[in-house]
Amino acid sequence: MGTSNCESRQTESWPKAQCEPDPEDVPKNLLVLRCARTKGGSDRESSRGCEGSHLVWLASCHGRCGRDTPRGACSRRRDGGQEGLKKTKIYQWVIFSFFIVGVVFIPIGAAALVASRGVVEIVQRYDDACLSTLLNNTAKEAYVQDVNTNKACSLTITVNKDMDAPVYVYYELDNFYQNHRRYVKSRSDTQLRGDNPSQSSIDSSCKPEAFLRGNTSFEINPCGLIAWSYFNDTYAMAVNGANVPITQTGIAWKSDREDKFGAYQPQNFNTVPELRGGAPIGGVDNSTNIVNQDEHFIVWMRVAALPHFRKLWGKIGQSLKKGDVITVDLQNLYNTYSFDGQKKLVLSTTSWLGGKNDFLGIAYLTVGSLSFFLCVVFLLVHLKNPRDLGDTRYLSWNRKNLGQASVRN
Repeated sequence: MGTSNCESRQTESWPKAQCEPDPEDVPKNLLVLRCARTKGGSDRESSRGCEGSHLVWLASCHGRCGRDTPRGACSRRRDGGQEGLKKTKIYQWVIFSFFIVGVVFIPIGAAALVASRGVVEIVQRYDDACLSTLLNNTAKEAYVQDVNTNKACSLTITVNKDMDAPVYVYYELDNFYQNHRRYVKSRSDTQLRGDNPSQSSIDSSCKPEAFLRGNTSFEINPCGLIAWSYFNDTYAMAVNGANVPITQTGIAWKSDREDKFGAYQPQNFNTVPELRGGAPIGGVDNSTNIVNQDEHFIVWMRVAALPHFRKLWGKIGQSLKKGDVITVDLQNLYNTYSFDGQKKLVLSTTSWLGGKNDFLGIAYLTVGSLSFFLCVVFLLVHLKNPRDLGDTRYLSWNRKNLGQASVRN
C-alpha cells in the first residue's frame, strides 16, 4: 500500500528527464536501502521524495543528474554512486596487501640476515687491559693525563675464522655522547672550509674552545669541542711476527674531503699537552699536515648518533687465516676513564650490505612474518563468516530486529 504511493511521489519529484540511470548498471541490491517508519507519516530525510509513506526509496543513478534534482536523489560522485559497492571489497585489498608485504619482506630479511651473519668480526677491549695494574678510573685518568708516563700497550689477538681482504680496522667507544646538543653545535663549518669567520662568530660557535687560554689573539683553528676531543690512539700490527701495513687513506667520505674541509694548516690546535683533549693535526706544532689531508680527523668530525659507536681507522690489504696471531702495538692516549667509557679495537670484513648488522634482517623478517600472519587471519575470518555484497541482513534496522527476535525466543 505504501509502495505505490511512494513510487508515484518518487516519479513526480524525480523526473526521468533529470536523471536517467541505465537499469542494467544499477545493482538491484542498491535500489532499496532503507525502510523507515517516521512520526507524522513523513520521512525528514526524503520529505520531497516520499511524504506520508512508510517506505523510503533511494535509487542509485549512473546517468547525469540535473541541477534541479532533489538533494540525495542521485550521487554527485563521478563513480556513478558505486562507493558503497567499492567499500565492501576492501577486505580483498587488505588480504592482498598483507600477502604482498610478507612475500617481499621475508626474502629480503632472510638475505640481509644471512649476509650479516657471514661477516667475520673480532672485538677486543683494551682500555682496561692496558692499565690493569691501576685499581680505579681516577688513578687511570691521572696516568693518562700525565705527559711523562709511557702509554704504550700491546695486545694479542687470535683469528678464529678466515677473514678475506680487505679487513677493516675500527675503534669503538662506549658511553661517549657525541650527540649531545652542546657538543654537536660546538664547531665552525665556515672555519673548517678554510674561510675566515669573525671572532664573534667563532666565540659563539666554538666556546669554550674558541681561543687558546681565552686570549682572542690566539684563535684555535679548527675550534670547538668536537675538534678538541679528537681521538688520538694509534695502532700498529704484526701477523705471525711479520709487520702488516694499515692503509689510512680513503677512509673518509670524498665529499667531506673535497667540500667540507679546506686545505689549510691548523693553528693553536691541541698544541699544549696539559690543555688538549685529543690529538693535534700534523704533529705538536701543527706544521706537517693540512686539515683536509688528515682523514682520521675528518672521520672524527662526523659525529655519531648514539653513545655506542665505531669509526673507521684503517684497512688491512691482506687476508687473515684462522689461527693467525695478531700482535697490536698501540698508544693508549685517549682518556675515556673520566666518563667511565670503554675503548675497543675491531677487525671486521664486510658484505654487500656493509658491516655486521643483524637488526635490518630481523626487522624485515618480523614485519614480513607479521604481515603474512595477518593475511592468513583475515582470510580465515572471511571464509568462516563471508559477507555477500548488498546483503540486507547486515543493515542496522534488520540487525536490530533480529536481535529483538532472538531475545523473545
